[in-house]
Amino acid sequence: MRRRALIAATTLLAAPRLAIAQGNWPERPISLVVPFTPGGSTDIAARIIAERLAPRLGPNARLVIENRAGAGGSLGADVVKRANPDGHTLLVATASSHGTNPAALPQTTPYDALEDFSSIAILGGGPMVIVVPGRSRFRTIQDLIAAMRAEPGRLSFATSGAGGIGHLTGEYFMARAGRANGVQAGGAGGPLRSEHIPYRGGAQVLAAMAAGEVDWSCEVLASAAPHLRDGTSRGLAISGRTRHPLMPDLPTLAESGLADFDVTTWNMLLGPKNLPAALTTRLNEAVNATLAEPQVRERMANAGVDAAAPNTPADARAFLAAELAKFRDIVRVAGIALGR
Repeated sequence: MRRRALIAATTLLAAPRLAIAQGNWPERPISLVVPFTPGGSTDIAARIIAERLAPRLGPNARLVIENRAGAGGSLGADVVKRANPDGHTLLVATASSHGTNPAALPQTTPYDALEDFSSIAILGGGPMVIVVPGRSRFRTIQDLIAAMRAEPGRLSFATSGAGGIGHLTGEYFMARAGRANGVQAGGAGGPLRSEHIPYRGGAQVLAAMAAGEVDWSCEVLASAAPHLRDGTSRGLAISGRTRHPLMPDLPTLAESGLADFDVTTWNMLLGPKNLPAALTTRLNEAVNATLAEPQVRERMANAGVDAAAPNTPADARAFLAAELAKFRDIVRVAGIALGR
């Protein structure tokens, strides 16, 4: 009797993997969790990819975008961490949820960014952009730096959440710019200061920017691009190593005096820990095929998201580990100490 019970239990545990091997997956709509509000860069990329990814997963496959915003992406990530690893709940992870949050808030991030998830594929990424309201008195990045130095703490700095990619990039920018200016002035220099105002997402930050409620922000280019085009916001510089084709007139922070400044945001497809290898491979192949479509790449590029080159689950995991190490180093250099 005991042996029969053990065999039955083993069969039940293996059922999800057998279903996948037999091609029965997906058995219901797949929830694609986006850990930010609609309208931001992660949401934009997720919707572009989901539209073309679903048909590659089966004739009746459906991907449903589920926006779970909060805590700089940690809330949505935690939902997926706790999900059954049957392939019906996946995460569009971000540099905030799986890079900056664990680096800046290790005590309050409720998961291990690397070990609590199954890496599937890198989706894409792009630079951040320092933005000010369209009617701002600041015309260049040097204008903004000079004002922060002249009026410490008086300007307001908006982000999509404490510990997120915009927050860490902005803090790193202020630390580097303050020290660079100090050296130029013949002194030791030090981090510049602005009052930090966190919002629930990039869309809310840019709405506040358009209304003139804040002085500046460091936003993902994909989120900021429409506002830069219509003039409700003005870009001063981008955070990548080279200028971006979407906004070729915007200088980089590196060419603006902050040598080697290079911080980019990114999106990855992750699943809960212990996602079956067969399913991980199937999803990875479908993502790579989707990202290879010229129309998908073009739509993502126009939105400010650079589609990733073909990559494997192992590549995705190695990339995540390297980015996490980089953001931990940024936290150290910028002297960031956060609590939530």
